[in-house]
Amino acid sequence: MVSDGLQRMLPFMALVLAMVLWGSSFVAMKYSFQEMHPLSVVLGRMVIASLCFLPFFRSFARMGLRRRHVLPILAMCLCEPCCYFLFESAALTCTSASQAAMITTMLPLLVALTAGFYLEERISSQTIFGFFIAAAGALWLGLGGQGTSQAPHPAWGNFFEFMAMLCATGYTILMKRLSKELHPFFLTGIQAFVGALFFLPALLLGKVQSAPLPAGGLCMVLYLGTVVSVGAYGLYNFGISRIPASQAAAFVNLIPVFSIVLGYLILGERLTFWQGMACALVFCGVLVSQDTVPEQKRGQAA
Repeated sequence: MVSDGLQRMLPFMALVLAMVLWGSSFVAMKYSFQEMHPLSVVLGRMVIASLCFLPFFRSFARMGLRRRHVLPILAMCLCEPCCYFLFESAALTCTSASQAAMITTMLPLLVALTAGFYLEERISSQTIFGFFIAAAGALWLGLGGQGTSQAPHPAWGNFFEFMAMLCATGYTILMKRLSKELHPFFLTGIQAFVGALFFLPALLLGKVQSAPLPAGGLCMVLYLGTVVSVGAYGLYNFGISRIPASQAAAFVNLIPVFSIVLGYLILGERLTFWQGMACALVFCGVLVSQDTVPEQKRGQAA
């Protein structure tokens, strides 16, 4: 009984740990961007992650990959890490790690709405209402921000982070579909390899070639490539393969909690009073969107 209970808890434990690591990744990326070119950071973390998966390349060849999997895998990788990191890198050069992390609370709602259309799951009016409340809070968060050294263009930065969440939504839906037939560890490795190839042309850019490689920035890249790109994605993909996509995406709401605390401790970031109110509105929207009425009762009421 104990082992069965632990087995059921493993996906949830994996998702919580993944959120801790992802919360730290906003701070690590923001810190590394202060010392290195953003594309150098993203390319470095993808290359390091690929090297971590390289010893498993032979076992990947026996994972049962079929021709029908190719297009969904490419679409998944295009969503994340490719387009996702392009938008997130742009976001973190314009806004603070704390604000960018707050925008991630939109992901569960986007996943729920997308699952409704793509997977034909029922979307309640409560979920839609909560989505618009959270969207208003996210807009307020961006427009209410004042330019600082940490966030020179917060409105643009938060918009780019929202675009990253759209990419993450496509990734989550496709990952859930693919994990029914392919192992999550294999899919995580494919993400790293495709991401490294996608960002490799960045080396041709003069600004990337001439950018310095300080020790502090390199340590952050090493952390992002190993602990986050391998660890966090591996844990998240494991969790999402065991529980519904919308349920797994709800754990994303934990990211800003860890990111705001770490941003305060490491980067000295501060949220204004009105930005704090906007954050509260986003959380209210997320809470409102959680339709907890059991399906049977809903059907009886109808």
